[in-house]
Parts: sequence; structure tokens; C-alpha cells
Amino acid sequence: MPLPGKPTVTTIQDVARHADVSTSTVSNVLNGRADRMRPETRLRVEAAIEALQFRPSKLAQQLKTGHTPLLGLLVPSMSNPMYGFIAREVETFAQDRFGLRLLIGSTYRDAAKEAAFFEDMLSHGVRRVIVISSLADERHLERAVERGMSVMSYDRRATLGQKTGVGHVTPDNFEAARLAAAHLIAQGHQRLAFVTVSGMTMSRSDKIAGFRAAADAAGLSKSAVVLDGGALDEYGDSVIAEVGRATGLQLAADPKRPTGIVALNDLMALGLMAGLREGGLRVPEDVSVVGIDGLFLAALSNPGLTHVQMPIREMAQAMVEAVATDGAAPREQLFSQARLVERESVAPPPAKKKPPSKAST
Repeated sequence: MPLPGKPTVTTIQDVARHADVSTSTVSNVLNGRADRMRPETRLRVEAAIEALQFRPSKLAQQLKTGHTPLLGLLVPSMSNPMYGFIAREVETFAQDRFGLRLLIGSTYRDAAKEAAFFEDMLSHGVRRVIVISSLADERHLERAVERGMSVMSYDRRATLGQKTGVGHVTPDNFEAARLAAAHLIAQGHQRLAFVTVSGMTMSRSDKIAGFRAAADAAGLSKSAVVLDGGALDEYGDSVIAEVGRATGLQLAADPKRPTGIVALNDLMALGLMAGLREGGLRVPEDVSVVGIDGLFLAALSNPGLTHVQMPIREMAQAMVEAVATDGAAPREQLFSQARLVERESVAPPPAKKKPPSKAST
């Protein structure tokens, strides 16, 4: 018996009694199986549902089907605004196209944390997961697939020669870094650097290869270097801007510093520019900087950051499509639509100072 003053919850049994039908008949109407039902019966059930303001229990549906209308998204760190950008695109498409809600967590590129999240999601009925990781070892993702989950990995390719049940969507990181370096070379820069962090993921390796390819094509392989800004702490991507700032300060004090820099991503590029400024240098008058990603903050920085824009929306939609349709969509996709967006952080290198002329005697 309900407590006084406490509203009662309408059940499927209440609807059945109101419409004078069985609970299985109500269930058939709720689940779109009324095609063989007499029209007057269906209308009576629908009228009862409306009159009693009945809403089906999501928990009951989960217990019946074994899964929830949720999509899991695991990112290295939610404090990196780039992953917020990706999450927004994933959530919008998943909700509008498939009626899926987003469940998100930070893993800091840690395989053990990723595996723990998979266990939690599996126990809560989540069967569709997108992982942004780039970790070389995907065995924990394979185990999730073997247990019935549909998994897409972002920003890395499938390992060559290995059969996998994990899908992969990745931007053309090689071409993105090649574009960035080629733009600096076209402006006249010969002392080039690619600034990254410790730890080699597949995407970082591809970017370094693209950077070197542009330098080699211009005959600048000897003056193009890869600079390691150092290890990230346990919070990983969330502190990458600070690593960039510290690297910028170090470069500002180096008289043999590069004049043109490609940063691992936009967040690191913004940190680099801050460090260079703190060290007394001007961007782009003294050092030019190019980022890679497509982060909205690039347009708000001073100077505006030139960067290579990745096709984030298209990749997000492809990942959602793949997990939501359970393999009906392509599960191995390389997106090569990266494009250069020019702003104010790149200029020709500073002119070499001419030695003072000798006084005439």
C-alpha cells in the first residue's frame, strides 16, 4: 500500500487492467509488435498508457535485453579540451542518430585503467565503447570484444599482420605533420624541430615520420630535429601544455634553437608559445610554431595559432556508426582530409645579422 502523500508508480499491470488486456499485449504494443493485433485493441492499450502516463522501466528493459542504450567513451584525460571536442561530436551524433547516451571516463593512457573501465561498463550493460588511447598493446580491448562488446579504437591503426575484432579509426597523422613542416619550409625555415613528449604511441611515431619526410624532401634532414619535452606525470595529456611551456623556456635560452617548430598537438603548441614569450622571444618574429589537431583555442590565442585541422566530426560519426550498427559500417578507416589553417604564428625566419663592416682606413 502506498504511503500517504507519496505518488504511486504506474506499472505495466496497471495498464493491462485499465485496457482489459494481458500484460503481454501491452508489452507487444510497447515494443512495436502490434502488427497482428486488432486495431481497436492497440488503440485501447495506447489510450491506457496515455491516461495513466505510463513510462516503461529502463532497468526492466536492461534486465530483459542485457544491455543499455549507452555508449562508452574512454579518453586519456577530460582536462584536454581536444577530447571534449571529440566527445561533443560523438555525443551529438550518437544521440541524434541512434538515441544513445554518452558515458565518459579518463584513463590516462593506462592499459590497466582501460581494462577496469571495460569491466565496469560490462557489468552495467554497456556494450558499445570508443577508446582514445593509441597504446601499442590492445589485448585488453580484444578481450572485451570476445565478451560481446563492440569496440572502436581512435588514433591508431590495426597492428599489421594481426587478426583483430577491434575496429580502428585514425587521422592521417603522417600527412598532418608533413603538411605542418612543409608550410614552415615554404616560409624559408631551415632549422626545424618537432616537439613531442616521452613515450612512443603509434600516432606520435606517424607524426615524426611525416615531419622527417618533409625535411628530407627539402634536403634539410641534418637540420631537422625531434625534441623530447620529457615524461608526462600520471595525469598525462592534462599537463601537456605545461610540458610545452617548459620546452619553450629552454629553447628561448638556446642560441642554436630552431626557427620553425611543429608541435605534437595544439595544446603543446599553445604551451610552447607561452614559454617562448616568457623567455623573451616573439612568435612569429623570432620563432614560428605550428600545431596539429583543430582545437578551437587556436583561433583565440595571441598570436592566432596556425595548425593542421583534423576531420574530427567525420571521424566521430564513423566511430559511432561502427559500434552502433555492430559491424555493418566499415571498421578500419583512415581519414586523410587534414588541412592547413593559416593564422599568425608563422612568418619567415628572422634575417641573419650581417657582421659589422670594417672601418675604412
